[in-house]
Amino acid sequence: MRAVIITGAEGVFCAGADITAFDALRAEPLLGDRAAAGGHFWSELERFPKPVIAAVEKLALGGGTELALACDIAIAGESANFGVPEVKLGAIPGAGGTQRLIHAIGKSKAMALLLTGDFIDARKACDAGMVAEVTADGQALPTALAMANRIAANSPLAVALAKDAALASFETPLAQGLEHEKRNFRRFAFGRQPGRASGILGKRTPNFTGQ
Repeated sequence: MRAVIITGAEGVFCAGADITAFDALRAEPLLGDRAAAGGHFWSELERFPKPVIAAVEKLALGGGTELALACDIAIAGESANFGVPEVKLGAIPGAGGTQRLIHAIGKSKAMALLLTGDFIDARKACDAGMVAEVTADGQALPTALAMANRIAANSPLAVALAKDAALASFETPLAQGLEHEKRNFRRFAFGRQPGRASGILGKRTPNFTGQ
C-alpha cells in the first residue's frame, strides 16, 4: 500500500457527527470526551506514514471538514461544501478544526468560518488553500485515484520522508524544521533505493520497490 483515499458513501463525504448521540455520550462521562472526539483516530490518521487523500463530494461539514483537514490532500467536486457550524448548535469543533483550519487557510479566514458557522463551496475552499483541486461533480474519487497512482509511482521511502518533514513544520520552529528536513534528506541520500540509480542513469522512469 502506497497511498490511501478516504471518501464517503452514496456520494456524500461526511455530514458530521450525529448530534442525537450527544445525550448518550453525556451519560458516560468517563468515555464521553474521548468518544465524541473520535478516540485516537485523528492523531493516528495525522501520523500515518502513507499519503492520505480525501475525495470530497457534496457535504463535508463539522467532523467532515475536520476529516478532510486531517488528510494530506483534499480533492473536491465542484458542488462540495465545507464548514464547521458547531457554534450554531452551541458547541465547538472537537476533532482538530480550530487548529488545522488555522494552519490550512490562515487566521482571518479560519476565524470567519469558526465564529459564524458559515459554509464555503469547493472553489472558495480551493482558493483558500483547504482543497488542492476542484473537479466536476462525481469526479473527485477518479481524480484522487489518478493522483494516488502518480504518488505510488514514486519512491515509497522518499514520499514517506517528504511527508514526515512537511508535517514537522506544524510543530517546530523553522530552524528545527530545516534540521528535520536535513536528517530525512540524509536518510534518503545515503540509503539504498532499489531502482533509483539505474533508472536515472538509463534515462528511464525508475521502478521503485519496497514499502
